[in-house]
Amino acid sequence: MPKEVYVLALTKQGERFVFVYDRESQDELLEDLQDLAGEATCPLTGFDVAVLAGKMREQVQQGEPARLG
Repeated sequence: MPKEVYVLALTKQGERFVFVYDRESQDELLEDLQDLAGEATCPLTGFDVAVLAGKMREQVQQGEPARLG
């Protein structure tokens, strides 16, 4: 049985951000997003992270995985 993965995508200031995660890596991805938002060279903001976190919760609650493999 293929592993269920989820995909978050955001385009901002001409850059594309695509994050692939599974249920087990949600917390790690949130931490990574927060770290990215804290980097001066990254256009992601705390607001972007909050929006992505909300979308992540929606995806997992609604069971909207992308099927890979």
